[in-house]
Amino acid sequence: MTGKVAKRVLVIDVGGTHVKVRATGRKDEVKIPSGLRMTGPGMVHAVLEATRDWKYDVVSIGYPGPVLHGKPVHEPANLGGGWVGLDFAKAFHRPVKLVNDAAMQALGSYHGGRMLFLGLGTGLGTAMIVDGIVEPMELAHLPYKKNRTYEDYVGERGRERLGGKKWRKAVFDVVERLRAALEPEDIVIGGGNEKRLKQMPSGARRGDNQNAFVGGFRLWDGSAGVAEAKDGDPASP
Repeated sequence: MTGKVAKRVLVIDVGGTHVKVRATGRKDEVKIPSGLRMTGPGMVHAVLEATRDWKYDVVSIGYPGPVLHGKPVHEPANLGGGWVGLDFAKAFHRPVKLVNDAAMQALGSYHGGRMLFLGLGTGLGTAMIVDGIVEPMELAHLPYKKNRTYEDYVGERGRERLGGKKWRKAVFDVVERLRAALEPEDIVIGGGNEKRLKQMPSGARRGDNQNAFVGGFRLWDGSAGVAEAKDGDPASP
């Protein structure tokens, strides 16, 4: 495909509970159960089975972990193995762009300037976009309280341990700490547990999980206004 021919994109948002899939021109979304038994090859097989009648030219994958040069750095914490070293382009028989899942949702939420994205889900996904350049971040594993990390408090296990009220208080505290350290102009809070917040921290806005698909489409859309990033950033080919 060359010139101005639009690419039909298959977007795969890999999460600790479900793998969600959409494609250009389709309103329906497929949700595939994931969890600790979901391996890399297993995900590919399940997606190919679920989309066997779909037409698409390229693939975007949001991966729940660090990504470098378009490849997973290590196996995901909340899924099975077999992700590192898997040739996704060969498996899907199409060009693939694999990026951190928080970065993909951040890209779909971006309106300009300096934006911090926090994804409250099984863990804590984090990314920043500065003037169109996406930078995935691993802030979830920074030390926080009682020899625990941010993720230990605001991820799903933290919510279950603390209860709703204390969990929401921890979320507000983490947001303020990151705001002070990173000085974003815009803060977006998304992820599956965003809906459990009764109100947003000051200056933050709610994200939408559907923005992960918007970000996946934008990875292949040269008109999206998102700058192509250096190697290792989500916008890299």
